[in-house]
Formats: sequence, C-alpha cells, structure tokens
Amino acid sequence: MASDSFTLDNLKRILLEGAGAADGVDLDGDIYDKEFEELGYESLALLETGSRIEREYGITLDDSVLTDAVTPRALIDAVNQHLTVSAA
Repeated sequence: MASDSFTLDNLKRILLEGAGAADGVDLDGDIYDKEFEELGYESLALLETGSRIEREYGITLDDSVLTDAVTPRALIDAVNQHLTVSAA
C-alpha cells in the first residue's frame, strides 16, 4: 500500500499519469467539488484512474464507486473508506 490515506494530490498525480490534463483545466485550483466531466475526464479516463488506484493502494473498488463518485471529493472519500476497511 502506498500510504494510509488518499489525498487530492494523490488523485491529481494519478489522473495526470493516466490521462493527462484537458486544455484550459487547472488541476491546482479548487477542484474538490467540480464534476470530473467538467474537468475533462470521461468514463474511460476514470476507469484507468480506478485501475491505477487499485494497483497502487492494494484495494478493489466496485464499478459503482467510479460511476457514483462524480467529483474528486467523492472519489477520495470512497478510496479512503476502502483503505480504512482494508487496514482494520
């Protein structure tokens, strides 16, 4: 496991490694509650992001996590819930 918690910085790094950044999108801005689609990330990019998170953090995310978590905050919370359960 890479760490005990999953942060916005971790998510931004994984998004950039897997799918890059859309033109005109500033991932260093306040993106916690912006929808991934608004940030330029479609379903395929999120599937790749989910796969990278699973490999790096040693967890398994349900497919619904990636479809239900439409904002960075929601995805970070879901990953951290999985990390908490895995650590228990």
